[in-house]
Amino acid sequence: MLFRADAPLVLLLALVLDALIGDPDRVWRRLPHPVAWFGALVALLDRMLNRESWSAETRRTAGILSVAALLGAAFVPALLLEAALRAIPAGDVLVALIASVFLAQRSLHAHVRRVREAFAEGGLPAARRAVSMIVGRDPERLDEAGVARAAIESTAENFSDGVVAPAFWFALLGLPGLVAYKAINTADSMIGHLSVRHRDFGWAAARLDDLLNLVPARLAGFLLAAAAWTVRGSPGEAARVMLRDAGIHRSPNAGWPEAAMAGALRLALGGPRIYAAGPVDEPFLNAPGRRDAGPQDISRALRVMAAACVLHGLFYGALALVVI
Repeated sequence: MLFRADAPLVLLLALVLDALIGDPDRVWRRLPHPVAWFGALVALLDRMLNRESWSAETRRTAGILSVAALLGAAFVPALLLEAALRAIPAGDVLVALIASVFLAQRSLHAHVRRVREAFAEGGLPAARRAVSMIVGRDPERLDEAGVARAAIESTAENFSDGVVAPAFWFALLGLPGLVAYKAINTADSMIGHLSVRHRDFGWAAARLDDLLNLVPARLAGFLLAAAAWTVRGSPGEAARVMLRDAGIHRSPNAGWPEAAMAGALRLALGGPRIYAAGPVDEPFLNAPGRRDAGPQDISRALRVMAAACVLHGLFYGALALVVI
């Protein structure tokens, strides 16, 4: 069993380190980020094992084997590294420092804030360029409200995928759980979509990512709903919107944090939009809400996310007091 009673306390330290330090550009300009290693491995497996001449069944089997190989390449080294670090003085601090590299509180806030700043510095064209760094939809098709909604939706979804989910798997399985989650999440972002090339090969990555996010997405939604008061919203109303509308999202998980954010801000999020692969016709989350989102709403979303990060840390702090 990999769960350790001190895992919540180590995780709390990792969350604090990520909030204070984040991902220093000067470090990752010189060294490849660990997530980039996973991306390189996924790309290699895609080139080697995803052959257009193969049948759909063979490509799906190859995708399953690729996910198994990716899990092994992530889980086993992390398991050995954590065991080695915990055997030395102050090893838990080093584990927390490594774990903080895989958390995205500060970096997510910075990327979304750049969209807000781009509106002020260069207007809509600059904001389109900034939002294209964090979303997959066609930025040239977005008006001001579309850019703002895209940034806000990315804030909510990535709070779940980039903060709550990796923290959850660290709390449960330690560093191996966190690293394995990030590997699968990276694979899902690269091959887990319904393009002709990846519909079968990426099936396993997409389904496993859905499974790994089932609990974290719902926890993220409730944390965002609870933080609605920071923008004079109602936590109760945000939770009601989330429980009502999460299920209408095409993703089994993304609808939870996005609907909670929509309720907290009293905005209508989602709806029809255009990605690089083509148009997506989806219903609005919190359809009665305001649809004319603007730059100021990005600032409000960041306030909600920051408060949710604090609540998230307090949750693990309280858990540490219970289990230690």
